[in-house]
Amino acid sequence: MKKQMLFYLSVIVVSAITGAMSMYLAIGEQTTPMPQTTILDSDATFSQNPATDARFAAQVVDTEYPDLTYAAENAVKAVVNIEATVTVAGRSMERDPFFEFFGYPQSYGSTPRERRAGGSGVIISEDGYIVTNNHVIDNATKLRVTLHDGRAFDADIVGSDPATDVALIKIEASGLPTLPFGSSDDLRLGEWVLAIGYPMELQSTITAGIVSAKARRLGALDNSAGIESFIQTDAAVNPGNSGGALVNTRGELVGINTIIKTSTGSYVGYSFAVPETIVRKVVVDLKESGVVQRAVLGISFRAVDQQFIDDMGETTGIDTIGGMYVATVSDGGAASEAGIRKGDVITAIDGIAVNDSAIFLEQIGKRRPGDKITLSVRRGNKELSLSATLQNRAGKTTLLSRETVDVVAELGAKLTDAPTSLCRELDIHGGVQVVSIKHGGLLERCRVREGYIITHINDKPVYNVDELNRLDKRITSIDGIYPTGRASSYTIM
Repeated sequence: MKKQMLFYLSVIVVSAITGAMSMYLAIGEQTTPMPQTTILDSDATFSQNPATDARFAAQVVDTEYPDLTYAAENAVKAVVNIEATVTVAGRSMERDPFFEFFGYPQSYGSTPRERRAGGSGVIISEDGYIVTNNHVIDNATKLRVTLHDGRAFDADIVGSDPATDVALIKIEASGLPTLPFGSSDDLRLGEWVLAIGYPMELQSTITAGIVSAKARRLGALDNSAGIESFIQTDAAVNPGNSGGALVNTRGELVGINTIIKTSTGSYVGYSFAVPETIVRKVVVDLKESGVVQRAVLGISFRAVDQQFIDDMGETTGIDTIGGMYVATVSDGGAASEAGIRKGDVITAIDGIAVNDSAIFLEQIGKRRPGDKITLSVRRGNKELSLSATLQNRAGKTTLLSRETVDVVAELGAKLTDAPTSLCRELDIHGGVQVVSIKHGGLLERCRVREGYIITHINDKPVYNVDELNRLDKRITSIDGIYPTGRASSYTIM
């Protein structure tokens, strides 16, 4: 009996020691616990022992960062540095000691001088086409492109588009590394992206972040026809990054880094890029025809948001947020031909909801004249589906030629319809009033002052901005009148 008891005790002791050693080994091997995320239903309750509660669910999630090395190492080869030389007027003084002795003022003159600015660009074809920002190459008299491998080339401007801040340049080279286009439409909030460029005179700088927002409209592009639908990221972008690549984890181009919104002049937490959908369309247009094929629907609109409901809900009878309220419809325009009326609410374009003006502008901006779109429209209590054929700014469905001129851009001004009361006072039937004048435009060169009302372009009457936008011939003459009643005409040689 004693021997039997000793046998049982020996088994128990050995088992205890073996279990203790197993636990020790297990603890020793698992130096870092696997992270877990607890997922609970909305109506779940906690128990004293969650591990045994049937309503408790736990799921192991992968908390590792994505591997960005492939995207970075490949994409960086296709991003270039662009040095733009701009000739600006400088002020000089002719010093004459004789007149200076007697206190006579010295004469001043204007001596041109060169100013250099840096930016970035992305090679999109093996034969040297490079996409960048319009503001990187704007007014440049010389462009110098330096590749990732150190080679440098002079570049020519193929074309540019201030409305989207996109430009296309070309160097004479072959066999260059390129960056393929991805899809900005497929980007998801929280998705990892890389910003690649040449900021602060640093070569081939790569920063990483996530997509913070899509379809941001900032009012940053100084153009009356500006199309803004920026991708917002928290990847660090600084001066010099402009025109550089925004790349997804597959090494595809999804945007062109363009703007930082900051009070300090440098990165403060977020940056903005032109989406690939717009970039791709603009560069194809510039390469094929030298001019951007801008599609026009022919309406003025306002987003139906809470502010709209507060301001106009009672007047319009609209009490549901969402869509674009049609404020005006241009006669003979694409919307008018499709049956759109003032007061309609456009809720979707080809099935894509347009609850924000930036999304609406992007959907129109990535299309060409002649493209057909399906508009989902809410008219009172009715839901309609209307087909529209987009037009160019001249009111036609054909593509524009290289000789076509963007009259508003050539004038170089912010313009608005002349007030009806002022037109009656001046005894004119209508016109386009100059609100502000931009540097380098035709109106500045003609020394036109703010307030001037344009009544004729090339001897053709223009009664409003819509009619001005339909003109596409180079400007040879401008006629108009100032609010004081003084008429002025200009002939462009």
